[in-house]
Amino acid sequence: MHLPRLERRPELDALRGLFLAWMILVHLPTHISNFVDQPFGFVSAAEGFVFLSALLVGRIYSREHQLDESGVRRHLWRRSLRIYAYHLALLTFAFTVLAAYAVHTHRAALTNLLDFYLAHPLTAIVGSLFLLYCPPLLDILPMYVTFLFLSPLLFSAARRVGWKTVMAASVLLWLGAQYGLKDAFHNLVDHVTHLHIPLQETGAFNLFAWQAVWVTGLWTGTASAHGDVPLSRTPRWAVALSGALCLFFAGVRFGWFGPHLDWPAMGLLVDKWQLGPLRVINLVAFTVFFYWLREWVVLLIAREPFLTLGKASLQVFCAHLFFVFAGLALLYGDMEQLSGWTAIGLLVVTFVCLFLVAANQVRKNRARKNAKAAAAGSAQPPASPSLQKRIATGDPLHDQPPRAAGEIA
Repeated sequence: MHLPRLERRPELDALRGLFLAWMILVHLPTHISNFVDQPFGFVSAAEGFVFLSALLVGRIYSREHQLDESGVRRHLWRRSLRIYAYHLALLTFAFTVLAAYAVHTHRAALTNLLDFYLAHPLTAIVGSLFLLYCPPLLDILPMYVTFLFLSPLLFSAARRVGWKTVMAASVLLWLGAQYGLKDAFHNLVDHVTHLHIPLQETGAFNLFAWQAVWVTGLWTGTASAHGDVPLSRTPRWAVALSGALCLFFAGVRFGWFGPHLDWPAMGLLVDKWQLGPLRVINLVAFTVFFYWLREWVVLLIAREPFLTLGKASLQVFCAHLFFVFAGLALLYGDMEQLSGWTAIGLLVVTFVCLFLVAANQVRKNRARKNAKAAAAGSAQPPASPSLQKRIATGDPLHDQPPRAAGEIA
């Protein structure tokens, strides 16, 4: 089967690095988080990061799925297991070192983070192993593990019934999330497992709603891998409407239109955790408008440190949590955020260390890739003259596409 050549897209790495930097600034307990938390209306770094991660999975693995369905399934399940291992490592740190420090120093910010574990340690440990108990800040990786594990099944379903049917099912799940599907599922799990983990301790993200972001990303990545970018056909009037909607939602976000049309008045309609309907409209408008500005966006972001951060996103995300925990450990009394030189020092140390973590991981990945290429080259027998001629002339049967930049680390 001949597949269209897949070009390397380093700007996707840079964009993911930008979303990571944005997320880190929001998570660190400094006053800067007030300015970077949803500055463009009801759009956050989390939606962008999840969508882009799914897009890259679809862009890379949907092509391979056509040729080796079982191989892609094994590969993605191994990757989800690897991320699960990272999650367990973070939980181990939180349940031992972090919990002991919180109890010993009586730091409210940390004890509030782990209050259910401190009250019910055995239930929390068992629940966390099954991704049922997800403390704050430690609920993104479980969502990622779940979606990545299900991705091969979504690829298979799309091949059998088409992406339109898969997308329709995703929309129905999102609608169910708006009407209590998560609560019903939680009650069922609670009845079956008898763990009795409160709903608010199962993670802030409503997975029945957020799956729509992941499935849309998979579909977009699959289409782009075959040379069909859905947003490229957006008419100009839709771009103009999207720009106007972005401006409107920014006004609502910052209270430009008065108390009857502001963030509190919108309530669940713009809720982040269950992706309220008006928030979805804002996300679509934001995506369309900024895709139209993509040349300027790429010009601004396709540079360091975003490129390196994006290439080692898993390691950077996990490492940044340690600095967030350190920031929370510095809070005392009624203090909710750090300020002054303490905040500046935390920001500088965090980003310098995270860049070093990312650069080290990129070097390891490059060395491993070069070693595999050298081993494959030494083991491969010399090509016949006719085969060498076809490769030299770019015969599509033997001109293999390069690996796309931005594969999830």
